[in-house]
Amino acid sequence: MEEGTIMEAYEVQYSDLILLSSSSSSSSSGGVSLSLPAEELSRLDSVSVSIMEALGPSGPGLIAVAGVPNASILRRSLLPLARRLALLNRQDRNRILKEHSMGGDVPLKNLDRIVSSFAMQLKYKQDQKSTQNNNGSAEHDCQDVHAFCKIEDEEFMNLGNNFKDLGFRMMELGLHVARICDEAIGGEELVQSLLESCSAKGRLIHYHSKLDNLIIKETGKRKGSSKQKGNLKKDEEDRKTNEQTAGEFTKSCCDPSNLWQQWHYDYGIFTVLTAPLFIKPCYAQSSKMEDHLCKNCEQDFPSPAGHTYLQIFDPNKKEVVMVRASPDSLIVQVGDSADILSKGKLRSTLHSVCRPAKVENLSRETFVVFLQPAWSKTFSVSDYYPMDKPSKEIQRIVPPLASRLKDGMTFAEFSRETTKQYYGGSGLQSKR
Repeated sequence: MEEGTIMEAYEVQYSDLILLSSSSSSSSSGGVSLSLPAEELSRLDSVSVSIMEALGPSGPGLIAVAGVPNASILRRSLLPLARRLALLNRQDRNRILKEHSMGGDVPLKNLDRIVSSFAMQLKYKQDQKSTQNNNGSAEHDCQDVHAFCKIEDEEFMNLGNNFKDLGFRMMELGLHVARICDEAIGGEELVQSLLESCSAKGRLIHYHSKLDNLIIKETGKRKGSSKQKGNLKKDEEDRKTNEQTAGEFTKSCCDPSNLWQQWHYDYGIFTVLTAPLFIKPCYAQSSKMEDHLCKNCEQDFPSPAGHTYLQIFDPNKKEVVMVRASPDSLIVQVGDSADILSKGKLRSTLHSVCRPAKVENLSRETFVVFLQPAWSKTFSVSDYYPMDKPSKEIQRIVPPLASRLKDGMTFAEFSRETTKQYYGGSGLQSKR
């Protein structure tokens, strides 16, 4: 077991979210129908309070939701495709992504990348007919993967449909959580902001194992496209800088230089994500591409430390904790926009994704939906004071909300400023 503090995410049943967010409920009962027995009303009121505590300033800024219909089947069908897409040659990958109206969300030409992300814009009122037949695709995905010794289009046949289906369910989940938060805070700011945006962004993400990077680099060298050697010295310098500026994170469960994703806040309203799937190839690591007989020869692998490897910084306790959630649950995480719109009654979460320390050839797959306001949404912050007061060490790698937000900013302006301060030419993480 890897050392460090593990936090069990507060888990709520999806059926309880439905009851709490029912549009026909009475506001005097906290969003719960008065026709329910008093004992059930009391239980649901307690659930609502616990949700707000978890998402508020004194909590971790996230919850886990269990029992979302078909989410487990769709997760198991969709997530393995992230790795298979990442390891495809560029021509085949581009063709498949185009067929499913998807695109790459990181520079896929970079052979040193440690994350591959595949994105699609999801619209709230999109035709639901395209999301059918998910059960059939799940059955297809459960076939023996050892038989796939070459890439066949059939395994990606339901990629787009399953992406949309799971994405829509996660969008609905976000709306239910927003209604509960609005009920507790007062008003309808969160729900209206989500609906006005008309869309959300879905990302299918593959966090590379070291073996995956070896395969990608070997493939690139064969095509004469590897120009990465000149950057090795620079990468090593950046790694050392990371270690030096991560003093506030020394209680982390993993080495600060060994992160799949650097520390950051999400700048939307909610981020909804699946619990991760871990994949370990069923062949040994080799230094030659010829020895890898089948890139799709893989097997599920339990989390080495029993958690998600999503880690968050708790500003109240001044420590880093690893998040544990049940494999079939969906995690809802608070973003900067929810923090702003709720006037601090919800707290955005500073987080990163950590690599397992002792299992090199393990990859991590997840699916994420980012729920955000309309680009034209204006933030009024005259009576809002950002709660995050990070130390100087943290500010060297994570720009605080107060430095990215000005009164009267639109969400588009806020997102541009946030991206600039993180990753721009002089951004704090521009070299990471």
